[in-house]
Amino acid sequence: MVMLKESLEPQLPRFYAGRELLITGATGFMGKVLVERLLSTCPDVARLHLLLRAKRGRAPADRLQLLKQSQVFDNVRAVCPHQLDKLRAVAGDVTEPLLGLRADDIASLREVSVVVHNAAVVRFWEPLRAALANNVASVQHALRLADQLPAVQVLMYVSTAFSNAELSHVEERVYAAPAKLAHLHLLLDALPPDLLHDILPRLISPKPNTYVFTKALAEVCVHEHRAAHYARLIFRPSIVASSHRAPFPGWVEGASGATGAVLGIAGGALHVFHNRMQLRADLLPVDLAIDNMIAAVWDTATHKERETRVYNCVSQDNPLTWLQFRASLLRAARDHPCQRPLYYPFAVGIGNRYVYKTLAFLLQTAPLYAGEYLARLCGIKMKMSLIGLSVRMRAMDSVLSFFALREWSFSCDNTRRLAQRLQHSDGHIYHLDINKINWDEHIRNFVMGARRYILRQSDDTLPQDRRYVTRLRYIHYGVTLLLSLCCYKLLAFVAALVLSRKARQHCKC
Repeated sequence: MVMLKESLEPQLPRFYAGRELLITGATGFMGKVLVERLLSTCPDVARLHLLLRAKRGRAPADRLQLLKQSQVFDNVRAVCPHQLDKLRAVAGDVTEPLLGLRADDIASLREVSVVVHNAAVVRFWEPLRAALANNVASVQHALRLADQLPAVQVLMYVSTAFSNAELSHVEERVYAAPAKLAHLHLLLDALPPDLLHDILPRLISPKPNTYVFTKALAEVCVHEHRAAHYARLIFRPSIVASSHRAPFPGWVEGASGATGAVLGIAGGALHVFHNRMQLRADLLPVDLAIDNMIAAVWDTATHKERETRVYNCVSQDNPLTWLQFRASLLRAARDHPCQRPLYYPFAVGIGNRYVYKTLAFLLQTAPLYAGEYLARLCGIKMKMSLIGLSVRMRAMDSVLSFFALREWSFSCDNTRRLAQRLQHSDGHIYHLDINKINWDEHIRNFVMGARRYILRQSDDTLPQDRRYVTRLRYIHYGVTLLLSLCCYKLLAFVAALVLSRKARQHCKC
């Protein structure tokens, strides 16, 4: 009976019990959720060493204290606040050899059995030198550090599902390097910056940007590293969005990627998507990504293989199309509106580049610029620059449109097997199955989370915000009717002009 009881216990908390982990990128969106999930679901985890560098005048110890105050740990503080004492700041820098650690810091990591390298620069067109330092050299430094830690069993590198974006189908394996690192460094040293900038698209081709290019290079570094005593895994999540359930529904941080689109539409600033509405939107709730990461480490450790394991974490069997995303987003933005949006939330999706640019200028750029100049003329001080907002909308669209105009298929066998290998009791703690997501509910929570956690707006104001959006809806209908009448008059005038010209030509004949 005792053996039966033990076999039914959740395997993941038991695996992490007594373990120490070293985590890079812990202050980022995914990093915070990873730390929270380990503390909240693995009560006996021994210690989490977080690699932190001094930033904006704050020492690593001060940044750790600030991290502990994050909203993401509200549940941990309420249920088991002592868990936060297991966090330890390690001063370092991912761009330096051995992650910038001193000898005594390395000695303090001798009991670490799992290394999670999550740190990266996610700007798509980061200068190549900086992208290589942060996204490739950092991985090499993490691998060499793990070589010196005797207790390490697994090193996990967090990559992206789009590291091989030039392919239409991506398998769970490491592909050939897009370039040789030695050649790249020679070019960086030999070419002047202006010339390097001009040839960069051809240099990284067929990769679409330096982010994807360096992520693919880093995967090859992990795969080719000959580790003597630990296994390596590469985890590839798709577009990471707000949480589905943990730490609470809709939790989100930052305004990049899909979150920027949510804020833009809910705030009445974004009205035109550059996408193909019938294609799949590869969104992935952050807590499902993290829970699969936690399970992938266990899976790799228990397989005890020395070959690199790859996990593609993408929703394939429960697809969300951009059309569904837009419809759910608009419903949620109107039911749970932001305070004082610029305009009534509406959006159209356009695949044709020229039609998109025309509509984006008419529906977004021109109104925002006009509003900015009108406010200046009237002496009204704006809380934010509408011109700056327009620039950010265009920049965000240039990032998202790459994914919204294409579609990929992925092999996800390793990821699917995670839930099958775990106990049924693990399924009550960890959310691994992407195919069980109710996307309409998730996007509603996404909008509410952006309102609550990014804009810091209280739910108490929702009734008056809904009344305000109702007034905007009547204005929107009025403007739409007026513009329709103007277009009708213009078309009638052009038609009459053409007919009269043809009539004059007929009379001359």
